[in-house]
Amino acid sequence: MIMPIFAFGQPVLRKETEDIDKNYPELKKTITDMWETMYNAKGVGLAAPQVGLGIRLFLVDTKQTLDEGGEEGEIDEKGIKKVFINATILEEEGKEWAYEEGCLSIPDIRADVMRKPTVRIEYYDENFKLHEETFEGINARVIQHEYDHVEGVLFTDHLKPLKKRLLKRRLEKIRNGDIPLEYRMKFYKLRK
Repeated sequence: MIMPIFAFGQPVLRKETEDIDKNYPELKKTITDMWETMYNAKGVGLAAPQVGLGIRLFLVDTKQTLDEGGEEGEIDEKGIKKVFINATILEEEGKEWAYEEGCLSIPDIRADVMRKPTVRIEYYDENFKLHEETFEGINARVIQHEYDHVEGVLFTDHLKPLKKRLLKRRLEKIRNGDIPLEYRMKFYKLRK
C-alpha cells in the first residue's frame, strides 16, 4: 500500500525516533509498504518518520539508476538495497564532499550538502540480524541522509544560513501544501 509522505513542517520529521524489536506490530507489512511508497515517489531512500512513524527504521536502494548517467531501470551493482532498523552510526570519516541532495519530504528543493565519504554503522536487518558494516560514496551519503531522519534532522539543516534564508519562502509553500504533487503527501495545517 502506498503511504502518504509527510511534508516539511510535520512535527514527526523533527522528533528523535524510538527503537523497535522484532515484535513491532506488522513490521513486515510496514517495510513492504515503505518500499512501495519509496519507489512510487522515485526515491532512493525512505525513513519511517517520512510516513508518520516515530520508529528507527529506514530503507535504502542505491542499486536503482543513480544520476551518474545510467539508463532508466538500470541496476548499479555497486549499490545497496537494505533495511536498517535501530541503526547507530559508529564513525564517519574522510574529507567532506559536496553533493546535491533532495528529499521526498521536501519536494523540488535540492542543495549541496557536505558529508564525509565513509560511514561505519551498526543496524539490524528486517530479520533482526545484527550487522556492522562500512559504506562509502553515494551509499554512505544516502545512509547518512536517511539516518538524519531518524534523528529528527533534515538535509536543509546542513545548509549555510544564506542558503536557508533563500529557501525560506519555498519551504513555507511546502509546509502549507501550496505545491504541485507528484505523489501522495500529508501537509502540516496551521490552526487559525
